Amino acid sequence: MENSYDVTGKIHSLETCGTVDGPGIRYVVFTQGCPIRCVYCHNPDTWDANGKNALTKSVGELLPDILKYKSYFKASGGGVTLTGGEPLMQKEFAAALFKACKGEGLHTALDTSGYAGIDDGTRRVLEHTDLVLLDIKSINPATFKNVTGFPIDRTLEFAKHLSDAGIMAWARFVLVPGLTDDEDELHALAQYLTTLRNIDKVGILAFHQLGAYKWQDLGLDYKLADTPTPSAQETERVRDLFRGYGFEVR
Repeated sequence: MENSYDVTGKIHSLETCGTVDGPGIRYVVFTQGCPIRCVYCHNPDTWDANGKNALTKSVGELLPDILKYKSYFKASGGGVTLTGGEPLMQKEFAAALFKACKGEGLHTALDTSGYAGIDDGTRRVLEHTDLVLLDIKSINPATFKNVTGFPIDRTLEFAKHLSDAGIMAWARFVLVPGLTDDEDELHALAQYLTTLRNIDKVGILAFHQLGAYKWQDLGLDYKLADTPTPSAQETERVRDLFRGYGFEVR
């Protein structure tokens, strides 16, 4: 059997002191490849699993660099986050990296849409996962498909599995004016989240245009070029809506 330290993954980029992808200061690994096509994605250059600028790194190569920041993780309650792209497109690598991190006493967080589904590979990743950052694009099936191009079923199945297994999760939602800001749908999403037993926090992320240039560089049709960033007041109003359902909101 291959040594877990020899397992390789395709990496888009690394962030050594992230503060938004889980608790505390985090070492963030952006993986290459994603199965869905969110219209507001700020990293469309991660979609292609064989992206020309992707780096191939083994767990054994990444871990020494991660451990340089261990004192920061310990002081802040941080750790290591796998995001993307979609890290569950590389389940063997994700499981091996998280297993190595847990062996060093590091907190692990998985940022995923859940679209990769539940199978033995996913279960092996979740065995070594402390926190899932679950990206729920919308609870309305039609809106979800408008955002991603795909049905909502797999994400809901994944969310139920996390709840049934008692795996702690933060729900993350991108607020996009004219796309995901319908009042009834926001209440429906908040109500749905109350049915899950494992949601520790809800993150409301305001849509922004910072990744628009990547769509242009890649020759992709960017449909949200004229969509504004929601105001701070509107974003806070939506956060208050979710607080009204008893959630701690970031």
